[in-house]
Amino acid sequence: MGRALCLELAGMGIDVAVHHRSSAAGAEETAARCREAGVRAVVVAGELGSADGCRRVVAGAAEALGGLEVLVNSAADFTPSTFAETTEEEFDRALAVNLKGPFFCAQAAAPHMIAAGLGRIVNLADVAGLEPWPRFAAHCASKAGLVMLTRSLAQELAPVVTVNAIAPGAVLMPDGAGAPATGRAAGKTVLQRVGSPDDVAGALRYLLEADYVTGHTLVVDGGRLVRP
Repeated sequence: MGRALCLELAGMGIDVAVHHRSSAAGAEETAARCREAGVRAVVVAGELGSADGCRRVVAGAAEALGGLEVLVNSAADFTPSTFAETTEEEFDRALAVNLKGPFFCAQAAAPHMIAAGLGRIVNLADVAGLEPWPRFAAHCASKAGLVMLTRSLAQELAPVVTVNAIAPGAVLMPDGAGAPATGRAAGKTVLQRVGSPDDVAGALRYLLEADYVTGHTLVVDGGRLVRP
């Protein structure tokens, strides 16, 4: 998903800072593909589960690119656990990566955007933030928080910076998912198919180009939330 979003940015002519926590090789490959599109691309490593880590990553990106006008918060923790078995560590991790990280990345990025007179923040939420999922209570709570954070920051940072979110449904099946799992995911949509990261990338492009949309969560789920 992160690679598709980076390549969409590059295709729009936007210089890209590719973040990673531990997948350096994948980040370097993504950056190389962005450069093939004719833009500058750098790699920034860091932990987004802490405020200090977020500040370091944003500062590194801004320094390397000479400024910052777009922030896409796409890092996420997705750990299944029943309500009864969820540990404090699992709960804290979900909140740290899915909610605290976007908050402090936005906090660090906003001054750069305000100084430039233009800013776009797009948060990757999840339909799990709009409907409850069994075995994902912590994840659902963190993504629901991200939806509300999006609305709050849109109010806080207007009119210079727009803040929106994308809530994907089944657009990227987990590694090892076979035909039965894919079929079940498709069956939960009204379009009767799963999507792709490119569907989310298209939503990102729209939100970056839209001048009169802020505080909105754009659902990209093949109609999962409106199924009978």
